[in-house]
Amino acid sequence: MTTADHGGDTPPSSTATPGATDALDWRIEKDSMGEVRVPAHALWGAQTQRAVENFHFGGIAMPAAFVEALLHIKAAAAHANAQLGLLEPALAEAIAASADELLADPARQSHFPVEVFQTGSGTSSNMNANEVLATLAARRLNRAVSPNDHVNFGQSSNDTVPSAIHVAAALQLERELLPALAHLALALENRAPTLRQHVKTGRTHLMDAMPVRLDQVLGGWRAQVQQAINGLVALQGAVTTLAQGGTAVGTGVNTHPEFAAMLCTLLQKRTGIHFQAAAERFSLMGAQDTAVQLSGALKATAVALMKIANDLRWMNSGPLAGLAEIELPALQPGSSIMPGKVNPVIPEAVAMAGAQVIGNDAAITIAGQSGNFELNVMLPLVARNLLESQQLLSAAARAMADKAIAGFAVNEASLREALSRNPVLVTALNPLVGYLKAAEIAKAAYKQGRPIIDVADEMTDLGREKLQALLDPARLTEGGL
Repeated sequence: MTTADHGGDTPPSSTATPGATDALDWRIEKDSMGEVRVPAHALWGAQTQRAVENFHFGGIAMPAAFVEALLHIKAAAAHANAQLGLLEPALAEAIAASADELLADPARQSHFPVEVFQTGSGTSSNMNANEVLATLAARRLNRAVSPNDHVNFGQSSNDTVPSAIHVAAALQLERELLPALAHLALALENRAPTLRQHVKTGRTHLMDAMPVRLDQVLGGWRAQVQQAINGLVALQGAVTTLAQGGTAVGTGVNTHPEFAAMLCTLLQKRTGIHFQAAAERFSLMGAQDTAVQLSGALKATAVALMKIANDLRWMNSGPLAGLAEIELPALQPGSSIMPGKVNPVIPEAVAMAGAQVIGNDAAITIAGQSGNFELNVMLPLVARNLLESQQLLSAAARAMADKAIAGFAVNEASLREALSRNPVLVTALNPLVGYLKAAEIAKAAYKQGRPIIDVADEMTDLGREKLQALLDPARLTEGGL
């Protein structure tokens, strides 16, 4: 099957071939199109090598989470075919054991060099996995193993790659994103009661408004995070529904009718997540509606985190010329030229991550409508962007919880000073003196730069004691008349 080739002419793409040795040791592999030179040490074969030579779009490899999902599917598929009597048990075990060997290998990505920007079905990545597993299984059995006839038995790139996207997204949701968001929600829930005594000036349109308590502010943030969690959880059932079993066009040609259900059962044993075979597979192969919906929920999550991040930045602004309501933990110097400057680096990083997620969603939206008849042809892009978005949001949620929410200090003096001079507190007097009179008092207080209670005492006959009760900022945060 292979022959060693030392020396000779260097292939034009050899300098871009991952893992090529300085000695340029190559072997010859064959596929349906003919012979291909492959680095001698590489586990992959001819079809992977063709992809390596054809696709040079920045060197962005398929995500590790996608490769992990693909390997789980290949292992489950081998065992399912063996249980159905369609694959020799020893061969199936060798394939599955090879997949597990790769899953345990911290350097496994080096065996999966195919870039994201490849054939739209992801066939090159599917064959990459098939070829690598065939090589490893052959070594275990000391005989030839076919990437197509054995590793890929009962499968097609057209159902396996969409399934791998769902499996990878489901695993990442369960293991990373939902726990990270729950961690942030808990951090907000735990911190809020400790801030109940702090009352600050509320703001609408960035202008002074009625007062709010800091625990109310954090409660609002927590509700946003919880809503994001709810939106993601609502999609889990769709994400764990797989196209596997549809093979080439959704009809299930060349696979056993029970294969998909059995594969899902085996995937559950491997991952702990319940997967189910789709009753109708055409939509999961010709479209990527679930990925688009999930990306939309990720975008909504990003928007929520960006809102919280921007609130933190504004509240932290200063320390002299800004709001200076809180002080975020000082994590690193903020300027290469201005000594002593400290910036809100975590909220800024979270906001940038959110912007990237929104950009990823735009690309996924375009990719989602790129289904032509029985196959979507932007599957690798969907995989890459969807998984990156989940990873970014997971990191952002944890960073915000641990390095911003948990440790910010409250500048009580600044809060009191702003509240005492806030003319909008006069809103509380509306039921007693009327809107127009209250507006007159507010304008006078603002123009004179005096506390609202002093001006109201002069311009009404309510009396100082009653005004103190009516204009108490803490009382005003409770609502009511």
